[in-house]
Amino acid sequence: MNTKLLIVGGVAGGMSCAARARRLSEESEIIVFERGPYPSFANCGLPYHIGGEIKDRSKLIVQSAERLRKVHNLDVRTLSEVTAISPEEKSVTVHELETGRTYEENYDALVLSPGAAPLKPPIPGIDRQGVFTLRNIPDMDAILSWIAEHGAGRAVVGGGGYIGLEIAEQLCRRGLEVKVAEAAPQIMAPLDPEMAVILQKEMEEHGIGFELNNAIASFQQAEAGEPQTGCTVVLENGTRLPADI
Repeated sequence: MNTKLLIVGGVAGGMSCAARARRLSEESEIIVFERGPYPSFANCGLPYHIGGEIKDRSKLIVQSAERLRKVHNLDVRTLSEVTAISPEEKSVTVHELETGRTYEENYDALVLSPGAAPLKPPIPGIDRQGVFTLRNIPDMDAILSWIAEHGAGRAVVGGGGYIGLEIAEQLCRRGLEVKVAEAAPQIMAPLDPEMAVILQKEMEEHGIGFELNNAIASFQQAEAGEPQTGCTVVLENGTRLPADI
């Protein structure tokens, strides 16, 4: 059956759906809208490019929009944000981020795979310069640029889960002094405490410090006598950690 399928969001979910839809029908028109510049990238590799284990940035790009069109006949529109859906008219409103143009696109079937945004708790000062989240390639590029431009030597990582520990390891690998602040009494909550302490000890032997049971309370300007860095990370117990990033 020749249908018109719109998919909102690319990367893992959206592009997997598009590829499967193409396998099921060679005739259907399939359009993927991706708000970012990269429709298909290896997000699990982002910390490892920051640390230098993945040296070639291009290795993170799984597929380009051009190749997806050529190989799979998929119409992939990057830097295109779907801002509204009209179920009655079976159409979506699309905003082109580069040109500012807005247009409507109709559909027979619609798949929503918009992903998520990093959790940014309402911590005072969280929007200060030098405070980053890591979810996509532009985030990664921004972190690398900041480290290079500011000669960052000290890093504080908020959260001792999978991604927090990966980025802590990789920042340490780059030569930064790294501390991890975790609100829970252990890192890696899915692990039994007896296993988590082994992991923590291994990381400590490589120079990474931990503040457990001690969440981040605020990000502040450095005070007199403190290193004049990107900011000072203040923990709930009052500990102040200077951080270039």
